[in-house]
Amino acid sequence: MASEVFVSPRFFVLEDGILGSRFDTDVDTVEPTHLADAPRCAKCNDFIGMLTWLPPYRVKLELHGEELGDFIDGVGYELLVSERFVEAFRAEGLTGLEGFQPVEVVRVRRMTKRSRKPLTVPRYFVVWPCFGRAAVDLVLNRVRVSSPPTCTECRATGIDATHGFVLEPGTWAGEDIFRPRGMQGKVVVSERFKDFVERHGLTNMVLTPTEQYVRDPSHLGPAPLPTT
Repeated sequence: MASEVFVSPRFFVLEDGILGSRFDTDVDTVEPTHLADAPRCAKCNDFIGMLTWLPPYRVKLELHGEELGDFIDGVGYELLVSERFVEAFRAEGLTGLEGFQPVEVVRVRRMTKRSRKPLTVPRYFVVWPCFGRAAVDLVLNRVRVSSPPTCTECRATGIDATHGFVLEPGTWAGEDIFRPRGMQGKVVVSERFKDFVERHGLTNMVLTPTEQYVRDPSHLGPAPLPTT
């Protein structure tokens, strides 16, 4: 009998639409704004996230594109997703999101006159991707850091440039959307999540394979490959 071939799972970085897209939208919270302490690592007690937004969840939107999408990146670690997204996410049993609290959209300001058709405002919910067990691979990543991580649990460090990254085999616990250890500032999703987005035609969601993800504002270039 032929032996089975193991295929490593594929992962993608989730971001909202690019600047200037038809769904280009900015979001800001509306006073009063209440915040809780930022999450900390259970081992080293260092911060691994931003201050947590508490209710009431009220926002104002600035629409630079033509219509509002199913996904809007928030002002902190929170994300805004449409009711259509929430219903499909729950119906298909995907995992990794927390919250699902309704958001009041106080105002939508249209910043362009490209479209004259009436604007439909979806019902939005605030969600947070969980902090997953998956960890970035400390050897194979093409990531430049300001200093090596000192905590084996959170692996938090300052990241100066990213030219692709991979997750350490055996660390992923199966979540469909999560923030990985060592790169908590990024939202990573599974291939099942990618298929879900495409099948339902969910809008304003850009998915880039982790090994192809590039962010290098200072043009430092990729970290050198490990030598053998």
